[in-house]
Amino acid sequence: MDLQLTGKRAIVTGASRGIGLAVADGLAAEGAHVALVARDAEALDRAAERVRRHGTTALPCPADTRDDAAVRAVVARVVAELGGVDVLVNAAARPASSGPVPPLAELTDDALREEVETKVLGYLRCARAVAPHMAAAGWGRIVNISGLNARRTGSLVGSVRNVAVAAMTANLADELGPAGITVTVVHPGTTVTERTEKLLADRAAEQGGTPEEAARAMAAGTSIGRLVTAREVADVVTFLASPRSAAISGDAVAVGGGSRGVIHY
Repeated sequence: MDLQLTGKRAIVTGASRGIGLAVADGLAAEGAHVALVARDAEALDRAAERVRRHGTTALPCPADTRDDAAVRAVVARVVAELGGVDVLVNAAARPASSGPVPPLAELTDDALREEVETKVLGYLRCARAVAPHMAAAGWGRIVNISGLNARRTGSLVGSVRNVAVAAMTANLADELGPAGITVTVVHPGTTVTERTEKLLADRAAEQGGTPEEAARAMAAGTSIGRLVTAREVADVVTFLASPRSAAISGDAVAVGGGSRGVIHY
């Protein structure tokens, strides 16, 4: 299937590593020009060099999505250098498994405030900055990377931020749809990235087992019996970012390998 992404101009946040980098690489493989956004300039340069192997433009744009002026400057640069922006993939957020989950008595206001500032407001800032350009062109795709904590308990902060992203997605889809812009949210579960080896080692140390045992335990709740890779998440996101996904907007797509014993309808 031709995803019809050749020549499209995309912005991917959180693109220096993990799912964001895999998405940037996947879009470039389909012929899109990609602006990679992240805070770490050195890591971003390395990521852009990797993405360039597909022969399209890979533009590193160091920026912090918590800063509205920085977000608007990135979009202005992309429009000036690439001629416009057709696709936005929001992936700039701290992974859900990056720290222990505190009990209510130890949960501070700032713990939630920081996550909302980055993942919810950061995504909103990027969407707000690109929407006028997409609307003027009469076409656009916005894909928000959220997470399966939106559908389960266990992390109050993770659930709140991810549910908020899903709610924002549906509202933006309704508002922007008449302008030819679809907005979707993708919910990864635990995903194999460059962080996985350390994550499994830490889990094994906590539980007194081996990294292999930790991996099997983490994968036990999936329908496919294994963890999904960043590349596999990116495949779904790349489709949603394409003209072929016109029938999907405002909805959430889970990409965690299936949740055993759960029905969503």
